[in-house]
Amino acid sequence: MPYTFYLPIKVVPEDIDELNHVNNIVYLRYVQDAASGHWRTVPQEIASQIIWVARRHEIDYLKPAFVGDDLVVKTWVDSFVGVKSIRHCEIMRGDEVLARSLTHWIALDAQTFRPKRITEEIVKQFFPE
Repeated sequence: MPYTFYLPIKVVPEDIDELNHVNNIVYLRYVQDAASGHWRTVPQEIASQIIWVARRHEIDYLKPAFVGDDLVVKTWVDSFVGVKSIRHCEIMRGDEVLARSLTHWIALDAQTFRPKRITEEIVKQFFPE
């Protein structure tokens, strides 16, 4: 079972677009922030070896969010294969899912910026026994 990370978010006026709801690009920022927050839970000596770059984002926008809403971004890693990782997010208001995302990430060596194979040590951080 993957380790799930939860990022609380309060929707602020800067997140709102001309339709008076959270802008689609802001949902992507929430996804990025949750992925970064989840990665920061990894011990520094492991995390400092890798940087992640997004290869592909898919987002399904299901319901709008509004200024003042208290949201939670729920995220988990689905898989690691070679240098690739697939991460899921759900942006929620209470029990309602407002958006779902799937992101393909590539691991890069933090020194050389070249693709780096994901080690078992990293996998264990997200799939505890």
